Amino acid sequence: MLIKLLPPMTRPIATMIGLTAILLWSSNVGLIRTVTADFGAIGGAALIYSIATVILFFSIGLPKLSTVPKAYIIGGSVLFVACELCFSLSIGFSQNSRQAIEVAMVNYLWPTFTLIFAIIFNQVKSNWLIVPSFILALLGICWVLGGGEGFNAVQMLNNIQKNPLSYSLALGAVLSWAAYCSFTVKKAKGSNLVTLFFCLATIVLWIKYLTIGGQPLYFTSDNILNLIMAAAALGLGYGVWNIGIIYGNMTILAGASYFTPVLSALFAAMILNTPLSLVFWKGVGMVTLGAILCWMSTSTTKANI
Repeated sequence: MLIKLLPPMTRPIATMIGLTAILLWSSNVGLIRTVTADFGAIGGAALIYSIATVILFFSIGLPKLSTVPKAYIIGGSVLFVACELCFSLSIGFSQNSRQAIEVAMVNYLWPTFTLIFAIIFNQVKSNWLIVPSFILALLGICWVLGGGEGFNAVQMLNNIQKNPLSYSLALGAVLSWAAYCSFTVKKAKGSNLVTLFFCLATIVLWIKYLTIGGQPLYFTSDNILNLIMAAAALGLGYGVWNIGIIYGNMTILAGASYFTPVLSALFAAMILNTPLSLVFWKGVGMVTLGAILCWMSTSTTKANI
């Protein structure tokens, strides 16, 4: 496991390494969309997770499963795999680049819903700010899905009806991730099974590809490069994040992670060569601000206790 071979590092350096995870994850949407356009939604996702699993095996490794609560192995596996499948396939099944970015923004409701789940299931205290911040995040998604017109319920429903599968999968990713985080806090007892979870996601994707079928996998120098970059962004993202949360400043890392939607939309627009309107960016800003205010509603309460 490479993380154990690293020399001693200062907290600021570890924090900087952890922050690179946010940049890597922010490139996921554009890179996954590029790969799935070449290999198909299921085949592309299976290839990405296969390589990412190898990266995680050598960077993080596997814990001794005998020391991990069985409830977490089972429950964590189901929730994490469900989240990763929903996330990757929601982008893979999108009909065009613009829709892929919209779907990704739905997925970035996860910080808000994670805090909501923590309040409901983990007895995390919050103040009155949680309600308007939650509404703000949801309104931001409505703005994103309004098709350049801001909040427009008819246009938003028309957008969703064009590809209900992708938008439903994105919402599934949000809810399963929030449930996973809540479940992990209760049951994990410090265990990190991300490598195992990625391996299971890979197996499920290949089973789905072989049984349901997918488009043939034709390799070229260009799509191999895109595949490696997508897998590296996904796998190395978890690897460097692990370094950050172990040795770095978790407060800085958590705060910075709330800006992922903005960076993700920016990187996706650049990678996919897709211009985004000012109205879209306003929606992204509302989602981000809503998540930050949700976080403030819990951290402020903790500070007052």
